[in-house]
Amino acid sequence: MDGARLLDLNPALDVGALAAAFARHRRLQVRDVLTEASARIVHRILAAETPWGLAWQAGARGPDGIRADALEAMAPAELDARSEATVASMRARDYAFSYAQYPMLKAYRDKWDPDGPHDMLLEYLNDRPVLDFVRAVTGMPELRRADAQATLFCPTQFLAVHDDLGADKDRRVAYVLNLCAEDWRPDWGGYLNFYDADGDVVAGFRPRWNALNLFTVPQRHNVTYVPPFAPIARYAITGWFRNR
Repeated sequence: MDGARLLDLNPALDVGALAAAFARHRRLQVRDVLTEASARIVHRILAAETPWGLAWQAGARGPDGIRADALEAMAPAELDARSEATVASMRARDYAFSYAQYPMLKAYRDKWDPDGPHDMLLEYLNDRPVLDFVRAVTGMPELRRADAQATLFCPTQFLAVHDDLGADKDRRVAYVLNLCAEDWRPDWGGYLNFYDADGDVVAGFRPRWNALNLFTVPQRHNVTYVPPFAPIARYAITGWFRNR
């Protein structure tokens, strides 16, 4: 891997214009955020070098982060039961999610793959170029660090509506770095949608190649259900920029 090109920001980005757009709605999709060479390296890491586990919750059960080896060893009956539990929770108007995940921060701290590509990605996310860019666009100089998880929403997976508020009071800006190489059809779901108090969609971001979504916490949002006929292609790195 050419480490010098990992998470290389596109030098043509107009930071002033991006900051003005972000200030209007407190959310923004920055297209072509990385150089093309850098985006292709990150996509390769996600698509070919990531041991995908499962992030899962169904009502009061979970949240669970199941590692790839444990997921592979899981009995089909257990997988079916988890799928049925998410359906039941959503039908009951409870909270649920299911998506493929590699918890990059936990893997880094627990040394799952020391100095591997995901560790390098996390370090680059927390280096000056990326942090200074996000600080400038959001107008939040107090941002100090970023966490990260690799995510892949496969057919039948989703993330229910939530606002990111919780025990972690230092979450200031949520982000989704999309590396979806497909020309993603709206019919394939997987949109990052934002909702007002009446449940109407006020904004939606399509999964795109080399696009960074940024939005302040809290905002009601979800990742819409990916139907069975969608391709396996919605690769991303997601997390929060924090002030401590």
